[in-house]
Amino acid sequence: MMRAYAQAVSARRARVMLGAAILLVLIAMSARTSEVDLAVFFARIGSVGDYFDRLLRLDNGQRVWTDLGEWFWGLGRWSRLLFDTLLIAYLGTFLGAIGGFCLCFVAAENLTKSRGLRFAARRFLEACRTVPEIVFALIFVVAFGLGALPGVLAIMIHTVGAMGKLFAEVVENIDMNPVEGATAAGASWTQTVRFAALPQVLPNFASYALLRFEINVRGAAVMGFVGAGGIGQDLVESIRKFHYADVSAILLIIIATVMVIDLLTERLRHRLIGAAR
Repeated sequence: MMRAYAQAVSARRARVMLGAAILLVLIAMSARTSEVDLAVFFARIGSVGDYFDRLLRLDNGQRVWTDLGEWFWGLGRWSRLLFDTLLIAYLGTFLGAIGGFCLCFVAAENLTKSRGLRFAARRFLEACRTVPEIVFALIFVVAFGLGALPGVLAIMIHTVGAMGKLFAEVVENIDMNPVEGATAAGASWTQTVRFAALPQVLPNFASYALLRFEINVRGAAVMGFVGAGGIGQDLVESIRKFHYADVSAILLIIIATVMVIDLLTERLRHRLIGAAR
């Protein structure tokens, strides 16, 4: 028995060592492919600290907290741009959630028996969420010009893909007894979805939509980097012009806003999930 135990422990250690060796080889290959030079990394890592030190200094060299009025001189303008960012995220999330809602039932295997229809819906959702939002934003900026519209469209398309996938997984885990009962009573596919599936999934749908809104607020801030509206435009302009204090002030406003949204939506999600139980 002791010999068998020792052999099992030895085999397990061998597997762990083999896995660690494979992991190290993959890390080395990744570093080589991505041209990561550790010598350069450690030689210049101090410049990261220097940059953050500059972010905390005003143009006169004083620390930013010594003169809050000077630090947040553009608070009014930044607040308006931040409000635009929230509206971009909200509208993109709302429209994207509607699109995902419409397609999730078609993509669900337990509700749609047609393989071709399911295949088309799933591949479309994959295409929507595979392309990064920033790429969609660049395309729409070229098509529609600078402003909030490209940001809304970019977030909407990506949200359709993400929400459709999550919603479909929720639908595939529902209790099928009500669905079978509705079908046996002669209900159409639409009626089955409406009266048998939808009541089971609505709380989770709302919870996922709120979670996605949190993510899209961050995404909407980045949209401004390519001219798609919101506070991101002022942020990237401050970075390019080396207005360090403005960069730190805008970042602080965005972080505080996201924290508040996270807290509020977290409470709403918990209430929705609790109500569903």
